Amino acid sequence: MFSEMKSYFIENDSVDSISLSELSSSSSVSDRACVHWGCVLSGSETTAVFQAENDLLENQFFIKTICLSEEAGDEMHIVAVCDGVGASKPLPIATLRHCMPMISFPGLELIPPVTFKLCSGKGPVFISAQHITCKSLHWNTYFVFFRVGQNSLF
Repeated sequence: MFSEMKSYFIENDSVDSISLSELSSSSSVSDRACVHWGCVLSGSETTAVFQAENDLLENQFFIKTICLSEEAGDEMHIVAVCDGVGASKPLPIATLRHCMPMISFPGLELIPPVTFKLCSGKGPVFISAQHITCKSLHWNTYFVFFRVGQNSLF
């Protein structure tokens, strides 16, 4: 089972904080909410789960940075992600050590729910991310499906 993880949220409604807003299908900045999310993984709490509160809205979750604490031991720290709440095999996304204590992601988008796992090392390891919620899809949003190997529409 996963232990309960404390998450930290900072609300930010400014337009400047939505640097990835072009990826949303909504055309209005007022339809979006941006929340900064973070967690700490350590030897005592090796997993953290990000779960979007409303699955009916369009949710975008971007990992920004993963960094090693100054107090962390000089050992290899491996952070992995799973889709859902641990339903799949963990996929390593960061390997940290004192010689390389931080990694930045310019646009790594994951679909919630996301489970972070400290697979190796005792930490602490800090993860920061950005959660963007699109409050409504507009009537002019089109979804086009193509059959594989054919040019016809469904």
